Amino acid sequence: MKLNIALLAGGNSSERNVSLDSAAQVEQALDTSKYNIYKIDLHGRDWSYTAPDGTRVQVDKNDFSLTLDGRKIPLEYALILIHGTPGEDGKLQGYLEMMDIPCSSCDMVSSVITFDKISCKRAVADMGIPLAREIFVKKGDTVEPAEVVRRFGLPLFIKPNASGSSFGVTKVKKEEEILPALEVAFRESSEVLIEEFIEGREIGCGVMIAGGKEYVFPVTELVSKRDFFDYEAKYTAGLADEITPADLKPEVTRLLNEMTLKAYKACRCRGVVRIDFIVRDDTPYMIEINTIPGMSAGSIVPKQVRAMGMTLGQLFDIIIENTCVKK
Repeated sequence: MKLNIALLAGGNSSERNVSLDSAAQVEQALDTSKYNIYKIDLHGRDWSYTAPDGTRVQVDKNDFSLTLDGRKIPLEYALILIHGTPGEDGKLQGYLEMMDIPCSSCDMVSSVITFDKISCKRAVADMGIPLAREIFVKKGDTVEPAEVVRRFGLPLFIKPNASGSSFGVTKVKKEEEILPALEVAFRESSEVLIEEFIEGREIGCGVMIAGGKEYVFPVTELVSKRDFFDYEAKYTAGLADEITPADLKPEVTRLLNEMTLKAYKACRCRGVVRIDFIVRDDTPYMIEINTIPGMSAGSIVPKQVRAMGMTLGQLFDIIIENTCVKK
């Protein structure tokens, strides 16, 4: 009997369109001889499935099911492709855990920790993983730009504490840009990080542990043609080069692989995750953990999967087999 999969996409954040693109790619890759696939678009309280005839049907959140042509269809497994809230910050995982529905991603606790950048940094701080220095700022806090520059110099980064795809991130080059950059970041999150600038090579590392096996993907170097690897560079063709596998010294690649696994385990991750680093003078500095990495045609992880001789469909077969277990 085929498994009824809810392919959850959309969401409420600025990354909504990226999520929908990821879902379209994964839907094509999944094996329909094994799975009945129902792509569900979540937008606020609207959780809807669009049937082949164009009819929109709401998910019954009381039992996580759909009713099609008078027949109730239980959704037995959630494949989460929502970047940002509610799919990456633990909210959706909390609902699914309450409903005893297995899912493809990290659990609620791990999702909360990794999505909150300051909590994530604290979680890996004792693992021997270098990190950029930061100042944690809440909305309403007083920030003295001169003091920030004294501590970190220029340039520096200002970013939302809880956001992705570089939304709300500013590379600040002048002291007078600090307060406007904080305003931009606060549009995405009520908490903000002011981080020192680590000059180096940006590296993305895909990783997964499934069935007791560690899958460390070929690492990717991200070479932006813009000032940094921002939203436009990530999702606009021609604005960045992605080199897989990255041309790094073997010992640097080994360090990246070791730190990637350490961070994955420290945050108790599950499913496929991408961890980003800046490599300066052969030393990797961890930037962030992405527990719902992009899966669109232009995303990093699908390219890494192909580079190690696996299809996206095979990757999700492994994920589903490993995570489709009710507690």
